[in-house]
Amino acid sequence: MRPELSIVVPVYNEEDVLPLLAQRLRPVADGLDATYEVVTVDDGSTDSSPVVLQRLLREWPELRVVRLRANAGHQAAISAGLATARGAYVVTLDADLQDPPEVIPEMLARARQGVDVVYGVRSDRSTDSPFKRASARAFYRVIRLLSGTGAQVDAGDYRLMSRATVDAVNALPEHHRVLRFVVPALGFPSDSVTYRRDERAAGRSKYPLAAMIRLSLDSVTGFSTAPLRFATWLGLLGGAAAFGLLAYALIASALGQALPGWTSTVVAVAGVGAVQLLCLGILGEYVGRMYAHLQARPTYFVAYDSLTGPVTAADEPLPAESRQA
Repeated sequence: MRPELSIVVPVYNEEDVLPLLAQRLRPVADGLDATYEVVTVDDGSTDSSPVVLQRLLREWPELRVVRLRANAGHQAAISAGLATARGAYVVTLDADLQDPPEVIPEMLARARQGVDVVYGVRSDRSTDSPFKRASARAFYRVIRLLSGTGAQVDAGDYRLMSRATVDAVNALPEHHRVLRFVVPALGFPSDSVTYRRDERAAGRSKYPLAAMIRLSLDSVTGFSTAPLRFATWLGLLGGAAAFGLLAYALIASALGQALPGWTSTVVAVAGVGAVQLLCLGILGEYVGRMYAHLQARPTYFVAYDSLTGPVTAADEPLPAESRQA
């Protein structure tokens, strides 16, 4: 029998926090007036997380362990969980307990009132550093401005989705999807619940600055062509500046006021070169996304699912083009 609720939890090197997660999540899930499953997606962990998950699996009948063959990244692990989840509603929850599982009953109650998505919105981020709070707010506002999506400010990957929403997300062919912006872009009816963001229960963050920068680039290039328009405007402004310099040089030469020198030439050439390199870099980001999409390589490979056993090559996810054929 299919459960009413699936709780998807991506896991990467979380051996210290997994027992704490089970201690808090299981009482909440058992107290729901709904059948449920907890789908943990092991994203190629290199510590003892797989061992801990197998131990929990023996003690928790509703727990399900999906293991990826290699580390595919946080968003890909969530996508793998969405693809394997069976519930009529699906919650995505990080394992670090910064997002409290105690909010899930309220999310489910809101969803039963007829909305497709319930976002978990952080009303208090005092446990985050000032830099992270400021950069997160700026990030969300910039993405909303550039993409025109109704992404919730201070809403991460903690959300509840209906089966219709999950099916719509799974049907999308794009690679490097950023779900916190993909889901709002669908435009399905939504609601939100607020909560206080806690400190990480154990271990260390899996989102260092480099990973946050990659996520930002994927978000911008995946949801907006504004950088391309920015490059176009830079080119137009550069052309106007060059035309102005040409007019100035011709007038100065006609008036006999031209001064020999290389400073102005070097500045002009360096400025134009910098604009060209910036525009090439922006174009390269979009070309790279097109190249990855045309390759049609799956973003993850499932090695094991405790519900069905080891996954063979024939069970691997097909590229989007093959699924649509």
